[in-house]
Amino acid sequence: MWNKIKTQLEQYPERLKVARVLIENGLSTQGDKILLNQIEIPPVRVARVAGVDRRTVNETLVTIQENPELRMIFEEIRPAGASLKEIAKHLNLGVVEIFVVNARSPGILSSAAVILNAAGLSIRQAIVDDPELSPEPKLTFIVERKIPGELISELLKIPGVAKVSVY
Repeated sequence: MWNKIKTQLEQYPERLKVARVLIENGLSTQGDKILLNQIEIPPVRVARVAGVDRRTVNETLVTIQENPELRMIFEEIRPAGASLKEIAKHLNLGVVEIFVVNARSPGILSSAAVILNAAGLSIRQAIVDDPELSPEPKLTFIVERKIPGELISELLKIPGVAKVSVY
């Protein structure tokens, strides 16, 4: 998906920045509007995050509208939902982040889930970064309680796992 967007906008680096902010935040477009589900987001807010001016955001919206491939992507994208990662500590939940050598390696998510399940940990959320959008994609699990330290070595044995952080 990102490669399609990049190909269409590569001659406009500032518009590509806007597109990245929209994609990373699951913001959709409908004509000249930017939406978070049904909530309209002012272009100036997106401009600040992207480090561009409001006109660039508006030009990006026009480009998206005029390009059928881009329009299809941006009209249909939605946010993945609320993440418990930042509030896990306050909810007495455990968090494990798994960094990988190659994010396209199959089986990492399922192998990690099996290890957590075998330890009696119920998974509340699994969040996977898109390797096309994140420079260092990771897999994050939020589980029902703190993660025992001995699981780190088990998770590191999964083929393709480079690093594990628990908190």
